Amino acid sequence: MPERETMEFDVVIVGGGPCGLSAACRLMQLAAETERELNVCVVEKGSEIGAHILSGAVFEPRPLDELFPDWRERGAPVTVPVAGDAVHFMSSGDGALRVPEFFVPKPARNHGNYIVSLGELCRWLGDQAEALGVNIFPGFAAAEVLCEDGRVVGVATGDMGRGADGQPRQTFEPGYELRARYTLFAEGCRGSLGKVLMEQFGLREDCDPQHYGIGIKEIWTVAPERHQEGRVVHTFGWPLGETEGGGFAYHAKDNQVYLGLIVALNYANPHLSPFEEFQRWKHHPLIRDTLTGGKRISFGARAVNKGGLQSLPKLAFPGGLLAGCEAGFLNGAKIKGSHTAMKTGMLAAESMFAALAAGDDSPAQLDDYAQRVRASWVHEELHRGRNFGPALKKFGTLLGSAFIWLDQNIFGGRLPFTLHNRRPDHECLDLAADAPPINYPKPDGVISFDRLSSVFLSSTNHEENQVCHLQLRDSAIPIDRNLPDYDEPAQRYCPAGVYEIVRDGDGEPRLQINAQNCVHCKTCDIKDPAQNINWVVPEGGGGPNYAGM
Repeated sequence: MPERETMEFDVVIVGGGPCGLSAACRLMQLAAETERELNVCVVEKGSEIGAHILSGAVFEPRPLDELFPDWRERGAPVTVPVAGDAVHFMSSGDGALRVPEFFVPKPARNHGNYIVSLGELCRWLGDQAEALGVNIFPGFAAAEVLCEDGRVVGVATGDMGRGADGQPRQTFEPGYELRARYTLFAEGCRGSLGKVLMEQFGLREDCDPQHYGIGIKEIWTVAPERHQEGRVVHTFGWPLGETEGGGFAYHAKDNQVYLGLIVALNYANPHLSPFEEFQRWKHHPLIRDTLTGGKRISFGARAVNKGGLQSLPKLAFPGGLLAGCEAGFLNGAKIKGSHTAMKTGMLAAESMFAALAAGDDSPAQLDDYAQRVRASWVHEELHRGRNFGPALKKFGTLLGSAFIWLDQNIFGGRLPFTLHNRRPDHECLDLAADAPPINYPKPDGVISFDRLSSVFLSSTNHEENQVCHLQLRDSAIPIDRNLPDYDEPAQRYCPAGVYEIVRDGDGEPRLQINAQNCVHCKTCDIKDPAQNINWVVPEGGGGPNYAGM
């Protein structure tokens, strides 16, 4: 069997999202300013930059102003300013009460922000990075952390051409070892290598558990008379009730509307299906009236982290750093994480560049990164919004919202205490026998749809004859434990129909894993009550191929 080839870099960046690409650009800017040669690599598991990127997205341009002050002249795809902002409390039936602006928490207001496709923005950032001299390797999945003498020295990409049995096929190609003085991990929420690092280096020993939501998104082209470019709509209440979460509808360019639902993964009822809740949400008149006569053109799903400041792990370890959503920098009070991802990527770049310039590879060399974060506006934002998520969990949607308004609008996030949520999301499920069943209406094929037609719109594709990237630590748990206790919730929390309970000829149930459907949302890795599912990267280039998400 051929050995892996090795490539050497000054810095390897894992993940071609807003964080990793901003870090790469900043590194090369610093190199140009000091006339220093720098060899930087970005490795991205998607088939191209942007293929795996999904976000709402209302974008705060502050870090873009800092990274490329002339971004408008450069043609950045940030062209639709928010022109109107509305928050509605939705009730069952036709009810929707618009919340007066006075009662909307100040961080959730969007004056000065833009409606963007984050995928398009990442493709633009990728172009800027390549123009600066960054090596970008799309279609290569970082599958292994390389460590020597207790220090991270890079990553290895996954092998290509192994069959489902793990044995090499005729098309087998070994992965590459991408070695570097420093490695930045910017895989996004619930990164597979980030999990390894947090356990290996004890990075989560002094923080709250990370908390998550699943965001499900569609793009629609709507009738011109139903479109209001720049309009931003957020909803809470129905259909989720006291389950934390809410919907959004953003009127983008070209008569497109980005709409979706975020459901917190600390929900209790194992019968709940985030995908079905989203389909039901679209039938509320507030949303349906916009979609009538329109056409759905894209679908996707992705986990988001929402633990905030209290859930941040240690950020530095020998040879590497965590940044962006890999670490959990999303600001829940703003419902935004792209701007903090970009900024922390830039701060990580500055720390790594300083370490490279000093020529000191001691384990403590990158410790100043945490100090840079604490001194930045990112930390200030997260500190002011630190009680947002825990308040919703502790007090529920309505009382929690009242607390958040008081905390943000009256005290400016400076209340003299910090709330905590120390119960992991996967521990929050009630037993199926104790939870009310939920009867979801069948999709009508006009406003609401089924999972398989939705996955088709995500352009998801995996080589079928490959090692399954959804690993069960114990193959007996789904049937012996999850099915009797929770009616195997993977059937419902997965938005792509990956997990099915099927019965063979003898009538005995078994779990079927349709890994080729996986849209890489990571929900199964987070919500499985036994923590029995380990999501690892498939062959590079596999997964969704989002257009404009």
